[in-house]
Amino acid sequence: MVVLTNYLIVGSILFVLGAIGFLTRRNLITLVLSAEMMLHGVSLNFVAFSNFHQNMQGQAFTAFILTVAACEAGIALALILTLYKRSKSLDVNLWSQLGEADIESPHEEEPAVPTAQPAQEFPQLTPAGRSPQFQKETAHRV
Repeated sequence: MVVLTNYLIVGSILFVLGAIGFLTRRNLITLVLSAEMMLHGVSLNFVAFSNFHQNMQGQAFTAFILTVAACEAGIALALILTLYKRSKSLDVNLWSQLGEADIESPHEEEPAVPTAQPAQEFPQLTPAGRSPQFQKETAHRV
C-alpha cells in the first residue's frame, strides 16, 4: 500500500514545477501549461487526503478544480489566438500593445430640416485603454 506522503510529495513537486514555470517563462502557452500543472498538483493532494481520511470532500473539490481548469484552458486559448493574431508572437510583454486603435468618434451632421426639438445626445462608450473625457455638467431645467 502506498503511503500518503508519496502522493503529497508528487503533488508538491507538480505544484512547485508549475509555479517555477509560471514565474520564469514569457511564452503564453507555457504560462497556461504551468498554471494547469499547479492545479493538478493541488488536485492530487486533495485526492490523497480524501483517500487517507476516507471521505469524498477532496474528490468533490477536485471535480470543481478540473472544471475551473477546463474553463481556464478555453479562455486561455482565446487569449492566445488574439495575441498571436495581433502581434504574430506569443511573448507576454506584448499584452500592453493590445489596446484598441485610436477611434475617432463620428460627428453627427446637422439635419437638413430644422426640428422643434434639439437632437438628443446619447452617451458613447470609451474605447478600451483610454480614460473618458468628462464634460462640465450644465444646470438642468425643471
